[in-house]
Amino acid sequence: MTKRMGALLLTLLLTVSLALTACSSKQEPKEALKTAAANASKLTSYEMSSNFTINELSYKPGDASQTDQSMTQFMSMLKDAQLNVTGVYQSEPMQTEMTVGIELKGDMGMTFNIPMVMTKEKLYIKVPNIPFFPIPENMVGKFIEFDLKKLAEQEGTEFNPDALDAAKTQKLSNEIMDAVLGEYDEAKFFKNLDTKDAKLPEGVDAKQVVQFSVNNDNVKEAVTVLVTKALPKVMDIVSKEEYRDMLQLSQADIDKAKEDLKISEADQAEMTKDLDKLKNVLTINTFNIDFALDKNDFPVYQKMVADMLIKPEDTKDEMKLAFTGSNTYTKINEKPEFKINIPTGDDVITMEEFEQLMNSSYGY
Repeated sequence: MTKRMGALLLTLLLTVSLALTACSSKQEPKEALKTAAANASKLTSYEMSSNFTINELSYKPGDASQTDQSMTQFMSMLKDAQLNVTGVYQSEPMQTEMTVGIELKGDMGMTFNIPMVMTKEKLYIKVPNIPFFPIPENMVGKFIEFDLKKLAEQEGTEFNPDALDAAKTQKLSNEIMDAVLGEYDEAKFFKNLDTKDAKLPEGVDAKQVVQFSVNNDNVKEAVTVLVTKALPKVMDIVSKEEYRDMLQLSQADIDKAKEDLKISEADQAEMTKDLDKLKNVLTINTFNIDFALDKNDFPVYQKMVADMLIKPEDTKDEMKLAFTGSNTYTKINEKPEFKINIPTGDDVITMEEFEQLMNSSYGY
């Protein structure tokens, strides 16, 4: 009996210990995002999948006689439109390949994919077969080679490989996200979601899911914080020499932008009035951004969901906009498996050759 009771107590202690360990590994929402941003700079390779879908896009004029059929048709074509991107990335040697897929619905629906490959100095884009855009058959499937260094020289600028440095770009985006999100009140804008309720895609194993949310009650504060606190901090980050050179911005450009962001007391009062009116113009049904972190605190999944109604005060017009977007990262820091690879030989044509072939095909 004593041995059995001892074993039971030991099992109970181990269970409680594991539970406490699991709980302690979950951070406060803002702290978790800071950790994820820092860890993102440690990504040396990954596979990624992105999707952006327009779920609703419509415009209804207050006066039915003002209905623009061409605008209605255009919005109808964009409704349910999807942009899909799949790809593989490695930092050293730098190589990225991706396939951009565009799918349009409606009467003029079409679907096409554009494979791309990028190295440190070259960009290759595969010529797609696009409906309603005639391209000679002998060019479809070829890769157009863009020599980025040569293009920079032709434009009279200095080739800047840092502009394509994914590691530096990631570091910049991490600092910006940290600065921007750091200005927002945790209790009002952030919360942890139960991973079971986060509707994560299959294959995403998340330890923690953090949600940033803006609604009708906090949108005024969200905009105020962005303009008066977050953006000035962003400009301070961009003014660092490493980022200034990467973005090819002069200090004079940045100083002017900083000056433009300064708000006087009169401007502040006017902005407050405008934001007070915002609730009569904008209805936010949903605006959430979810960040999923894996067991190593890597940001493996992000999802944005927005659903808004806009009604200008001076008219009875209505515009509805709803969209979803997501990014998924897998096989982090594993040996990358490239599917397209760097094009060579007869599969490659230069931009000059492409232009010549197009001109000869159409008699230019």
